Amino acid sequence: MKVPKKNRYFHNKNDEKQDNADKSADVEVYNVKITPRILKKQKYKEVKNIGKVLRKEKKGKFPGKAPIDPKTLERYSRGEGLEGKGLTHPLHALKWQKKERKFNYAQEQAARAEILLPEDQGLIEVEEGGKTTAVSQKIIAENVDIAAATKIFELNLDFGPYRAKYSRNGRHLLLGSKKGHLAAFDWVTKKLHCEINVMESIHDISWLHVETMIAAAQKEWLYIYDNTGTELHCVKKMDKILRMEFLPYHFLLAAVNEYGFMSWLDISIGEIVGHYNNRMGRTSVMTQNPYNATICLGNSKGVVSLWSPNVRQPLAKILCHKTPLTAIAVDNRGMYMATSGVDRSMKIWDIRNLDGPLQHYKLRSAPVDLEFSQKDMLAVGLGEVVEIYNNCCSQTAEKPYLRHRMAKSISNFKFCPYEDVLGIGTSTGFSSIIVPGSGEPNFDALESNPFQTKKQRKEAEVKALLEKIPAELITLNPFDVMEVDVPSMQEQMEARKKLLHLKPKNIDITPRHKNKGKTTIARKKIIKSSTRKEFIDQAIEAKKLLDMPEKQTAPKKSFGVLDRFVPKTKSKK
Repeated sequence: MKVPKKNRYFHNKNDEKQDNADKSADVEVYNVKITPRILKKQKYKEVKNIGKVLRKEKKGKFPGKAPIDPKTLERYSRGEGLEGKGLTHPLHALKWQKKERKFNYAQEQAARAEILLPEDQGLIEVEEGGKTTAVSQKIIAENVDIAAATKIFELNLDFGPYRAKYSRNGRHLLLGSKKGHLAAFDWVTKKLHCEINVMESIHDISWLHVETMIAAAQKEWLYIYDNTGTELHCVKKMDKILRMEFLPYHFLLAAVNEYGFMSWLDISIGEIVGHYNNRMGRTSVMTQNPYNATICLGNSKGVVSLWSPNVRQPLAKILCHKTPLTAIAVDNRGMYMATSGVDRSMKIWDIRNLDGPLQHYKLRSAPVDLEFSQKDMLAVGLGEVVEIYNNCCSQTAEKPYLRHRMAKSISNFKFCPYEDVLGIGTSTGFSSIIVPGSGEPNFDALESNPFQTKKQRKEAEVKALLEKIPAELITLNPFDVMEVDVPSMQEQMEARKKLLHLKPKNIDITPRHKNKGKTTIARKKIIKSSTRKEFIDQAIEAKKLLDMPEKQTAPKKSFGVLDRFVPKTKSKK
């Protein structure tokens, strides 16, 4: 029996009527209880939809990364990529594709990183129709700030002619004269490190791996001093030196003496790793190629030869001039080589491909010295005048970028690293001039830091010693180490040719398994005969490949019918 439902005091009659009306309309009604979890879900969906809308708007405004200037990309190019022709196996093709992608990515990253470089390269701007050669050092000093103007100075010294060299970080300057005057100082602050007179002629000078060690090629032997002027070593094995070059990554001091003997001294262990006669006679024209650490020598026949400590013969020779050479210079990237001769000509060569000349210039007089800057400006010394050419390797320069006249003869000059400065060693001292745009404006503090402290210098020295490159790796192509040594066809043919003149080896083999019915002697005979047959077959094949002419026997004399009685010669088996 159903009990009728009683209405309570909080029930409303109108509600009951509404419920009855809904039921009559056949509409299902769900009463959902709203919880914090449902509210959170709804909020998340709304945020997600807003994010999608914003992303669509962003795609329209900024589609991907900013484009890179093609000129900037060209600057960091590593050459033309591989098209993939000639690769038969798909795995090799995949490997090459991965390499190409890595190279392209590195190129793009280097080009994008230019925005992080704080300094830009300087230059001289003149009015229309004006010439940059008319701009003197006095005009430059008046138009630059006080700190830059102090870089123009002159030292009048009495023991000339002087040779000058800057340290790798461009902070310190070394001077050496024919009359024995040797001085080292910080040219920025003008603080003197040491000043001595060695009491004999100095032919060449060089900084070593740090600015606390100096090498001086004196009249008889090679001397090494510290930055206080104290003599550390006297290397008597290297005598009568004319020119020196220091290879910083190999810790090698390369030198050539007046008898034509070349020497490479490893200063980290104090041993000579290479010493031989180049058979070119006396030569005082020498420089290094920073790309592969080879030494370039110029002789009186106009030939430039490339040398390494491992090979006693020149790695390559280029006939540059028909007259004796006066100067050689190689740029920092190791791409271009500038040479000059007595015939007043200057030529630019592609030293990587040993090709050229790319450019040929005729000068007013025979150049005394040549020097490339970090930004590929070329300084040419003509008696008492220094001319600086800008961008003269890839295209023909019609006129020099700057010209500086002096009332003294030039001995040598060097561009200061990371500074727009050219230091000139003259017959009466030293001159420093400003060349806007010649130096690299941004330096890598881990490579060479002009502002390094004593602690940083010591750490850099230890790191450089740990990363020292062995002298055996100095080759014409520095990437030879990465390649597999596969013998060429010519080498294989020569090896086979040598095999023809050798007797077959006596092979004595003790067999592992016993064969029933045959003695050990019989088995050994079979093995020997089979190896002998194989050797003979190889020799016949090699003869066919080499097309060696067979021995032709002379025609026998005929006796007509009586030939049957002529004794036959037995052929040697």
